[in-house]
Amino acid sequence: MKVCGQNIRKIRRSKDLTQEYMAFEMGISQKAYSDIENSKVKINLEILTKISNILDIKPSDICSISHKCGIDAYEDKYQDLLEYMKKNNISIPKEFL
Repeated sequence: MKVCGQNIRKIRRSKDLTQEYMAFEMGISQKAYSDIENSKVKINLEILTKISNILDIKPSDICSISHKCGIDAYEDKYQDLLEYMKKNNISIPKEFL
């Protein structure tokens, strides 16, 4: 999720747009928009679509499935599994490291 907010900020700045402008276009407060960029709220499909339309980009330019937008649990579980395997001397294929 954090990656998505960072991408939104980077793209918005590259287009010289303010948070106030984005918030106005989305019909929300500047604070609510700031919370999106700072990953304080989960980015759902509606938010992603609105932002990508305003920025004139594809939603996947902001947040792709590979970034697990809104869900960090899989990465955490993956890291936990790797740690478990290392602690228990279980062989880990190199492509998973």
